Amino acid sequence: MLQYLYVFADVHHDFRIPELHSIAELHGFSFTLAEKIEDGGPMSPYMVIGLEREEHALILARRCILVKSVYEFYAQGSSYDELHTCNRAKEAQWARYIPDTSFRFFVTAHNHKIPQSRQRDVVESFAYMGLLGKIDMRNPQIMFGCFEEYLNRDGLLRNKHQGDGYFRQVFFGRLIEEGSARQLIHKFDVKKRVFYGNTSMEAEISLLMANQTLASPGRLIYDPFMGTGSMAYTTTHFGALVFGSDIDGRQMRGKGKRPGILSAASQYGTESRILDLCTFDVTKNPWRCGGLFDAIVTDPPYGVRAGAKRLGRKKELSEEKQKLMLEHRIQPRTYALSLSSMSVAIANQVRYSDDQPYFPPTKPYELSHLAVDLVILARYLLKPGGRLVFFLPTVTDEYEELDVQSMLCEGMEVIANSLQDFGSWGRRLVTVRKTTDQNHGPPLFEPQTSTSDQSHVPAHKDFREKYFQGFKKEEEAW
Repeated sequence: MLQYLYVFADVHHDFRIPELHSIAELHGFSFTLAEKIEDGGPMSPYMVIGLEREEHALILARRCILVKSVYEFYAQGSSYDELHTCNRAKEAQWARYIPDTSFRFFVTAHNHKIPQSRQRDVVESFAYMGLLGKIDMRNPQIMFGCFEEYLNRDGLLRNKHQGDGYFRQVFFGRLIEEGSARQLIHKFDVKKRVFYGNTSMEAEISLLMANQTLASPGRLIYDPFMGTGSMAYTTTHFGALVFGSDIDGRQMRGKGKRPGILSAASQYGTESRILDLCTFDVTKNPWRCGGLFDAIVTDPPYGVRAGAKRLGRKKELSEEKQKLMLEHRIQPRTYALSLSSMSVAIANQVRYSDDQPYFPPTKPYELSHLAVDLVILARYLLKPGGRLVFFLPTVTDEYEELDVQSMLCEGMEVIANSLQDFGSWGRRLVTVRKTTDQNHGPPLFEPQTSTSDQSHVPAHKDFREKYFQGFKKEEEAW
């Protein structure tokens, strides 16, 4: 198995491996992680990966959003002596470039800036390779990279080059591909979009979510909390077809004559891949058969900027009001018009029914209940092997793995759980796969049991209230 050095962007560290697994699964191959992967910890931007073919390495570099570049891996060490010993043992891999290949060396570091004088010394230490080709700093045929990794020293007062040479690990390899998918972050920048709202998902995260859905031509994807359509643009970019719904159609339509989501999709050239947009409550959905979608992707509203709603009343109507409501349904109220230009007799005959638009009452949709219902809905609507990808906010000090496991139902399993950390709270990108091929009936969305009846109360329960209380303990809040 061939080994490749992947250089990642220094963001969203917890999302890297799940994204690699998703793209590998999409293209039908697997990879292995080097035994020393844990040496640098999850914050390290360098990762050595084993693949069967170079083509697979290129696929990952061209589709994974977090990959900056990929190198044919030659050597790794805790010192340059160790690195050179390892590199000499790999001479068979780079010997073909000795005779007449133009080349360039560069030396860089993570969490540190290397002085130019030492960069030259490092390059000259590779003189034993005996490269006879021309040194070309602009358009070389091959490029060798040397990467030093230092411990994170943020917040420490130090000189510019203090600690130079005291790296944790150093890596060496030949560049085979620059990551091209990261350019999409600028393309889907929310600020450049013709239609967006205060809850629109940032471009980089929506692209990561699209990769978790395995978005590709011919796949059908559903977003039950469509909002302003952030996930629709990225999934359709990769060729998928999207259907969206929301309880509030104004979010999808915007204020223009043309639905705002379609206007933004036409900006990206993917309008034809958005099948339809509908307004309904997911707990009162129109789906009459399951197994329709390859993936469901969504960012449920959890109350920080907008709270989730479902049809229903916050308080039940009194018996008297229920009686009046039933009477109105059977025989709508009528009104008499009094027009100065008409005789009283004619005016009394001009009557019309109450045809004003009806806005059904809504009530809050508690987050822990929503998460459970979403998983049950996904089991019904997904094809076998289909994925549910959604964000779940969590309280850092209270979170347990059981929080996610407790919302699962039979036939659904978690395959990825990545944290975007905001300090006292964070949001987890949860990917759930449907593992059953049995037909399950439409969800009933029955009322959830009270907290006292539950064996485990997840940390995301009543998240909105906890957020605005500053995540204080219940006794502190009082």
